[in-house]
Amino acid sequence: MSAQMYAGSSKDTRRPELPRLTRSVKPAEAAPIRIVHLGLGAFHRSHQAWYTQHAGDSSEWGIASFTGRRPDAAAGLSEQDGLYTLVERADGGDSFEVITSIVEAADGGDVGRLAELIAARRTAVVTLTVTEAAYGLGSDGHLDSTAPAIAADLRLLAAGSATGRFPATPLGRLVLALAARRGSGAGPLAVVCCDNLAHNGKVARQAVLGMAEAFDAELAAWIRANISFVSTSVDRITPRTTDADLVAVASACGYRDESPVVTEPFRDWVLSGAFPAGRPRWEDAGATFVDDIEPFENRKLWLLNGAHSLLAYAGQLRGHTTVAQALADPGCREAVEAFWDEAAAHLTGADLRIGDYRAALLARFGNARIAHNLAQIAMDGSTKLRLRAVPVLRAERAAGRTGAAAARMIAAWMDYTRLDFPGAGDKLADPLAADVQAASTLPGTRRIATLLGLLGPGLGEDAAVVSLIESLCGTLTEPAVPA
Repeated sequence: MSAQMYAGSSKDTRRPELPRLTRSVKPAEAAPIRIVHLGLGAFHRSHQAWYTQHAGDSSEWGIASFTGRRPDAAAGLSEQDGLYTLVERADGGDSFEVITSIVEAADGGDVGRLAELIAARRTAVVTLTVTEAAYGLGSDGHLDSTAPAIAADLRLLAAGSATGRFPATPLGRLVLALAARRGSGAGPLAVVCCDNLAHNGKVARQAVLGMAEAFDAELAAWIRANISFVSTSVDRITPRTTDADLVAVASACGYRDESPVVTEPFRDWVLSGAFPAGRPRWEDAGATFVDDIEPFENRKLWLLNGAHSLLAYAGQLRGHTTVAQALADPGCREAVEAFWDEAAAHLTGADLRIGDYRAALLARFGNARIAHNLAQIAMDGSTKLRLRAVPVLRAERAAGRTGAAAARMIAAWMDYTRLDFPGAGDKLADPLAADVQAASTLPGTRRIATLLGLLGPGLGEDAAVVSLIESLCGTLTEPAVPA
């Protein structure tokens, strides 16, 4: 279905007289469910669902998508038969496209339905966008079975279905569903991790096997033999949808859509791994399949995601609310460029085209029509910085340099976690919030060392790193000077 261009203004109304978007309003035959997704959210709908719709064999690949934290996302989408409008927001205007590839939207708490679908023989692919923190790995890279949510799920798995209760974490639910597939004899499938993690396929495998081994050693052995874990690098900036976006869709499209998604025109998907039960022809939509994904992962994690984190912390400290605003601040821009210089020294390969990639990022970040909120990006910092800042810091120091730009990102995060800047919330959104808050009661250098210990083994014991970051704290906290 072709996209419709619209660059006009919208009225301040939701147009209740218009019909609600459904498969009756926009006729589209539902494809058979062969992909199950965990983590129904805006990014999944702007990325994996878009690629699946644009695959040459899309009529053979329907998606059943399960929510993570909020069941209401599934309820709203179900009322529209899984349809929603994808709004591509460019400098010159918006384009609108109805996405039809999601044929079932379900509450993540419906673990019985999840197990039923993953146990079905025709299901070939499970995709994941459950956030970095959901894999339950500690700073040592192994499953933290003592974490309260993981420990609770392990107890429920051990108790079996007799309790009438099911796992609450995506990881626990997936392990239970894979046990159902093993029981049904449906055979192999691929698990495709689409979260922003280095070696994300390996991370997903380690997390799933860690929980499976703690639950049932025979299940873990079956997973090793039958389930492939595909690594990916995913990229498409997707901000939160606003009421104004709903109005714009109604005005441009002539129907009401309560679940549209706004995104940028740019998109990228690189995958590496086996699909033993088949997959859509995503390459028809521009996806790339490679043997070695690590350089592409690092390019995305360090240059895009790393810059996002730096802008999220420094930008809010300096009074900004969106990526575009922060990038326009010379102080933030200089910090980003310095970090990119450090990261680029450890990104090799002609296919990476680092110069072009950086130039494209500046254009994408500067798109003021994409209101990518810094507060949204800033969440889960202790998990994100392990992947976005720490590897560059370690690589720079191993090369005999200070790693000051990467260290400055970490320092900005430490300043941010005090939550004492104008507009700060009263709670830190982080899986280690209690540890961060406890560290914040410590004096000076001890606070820095303790917080560093949360980001990676040995960092807090490195006196030179502690001293460097202590010297950088406060250097990005001054409010920006208006132009």
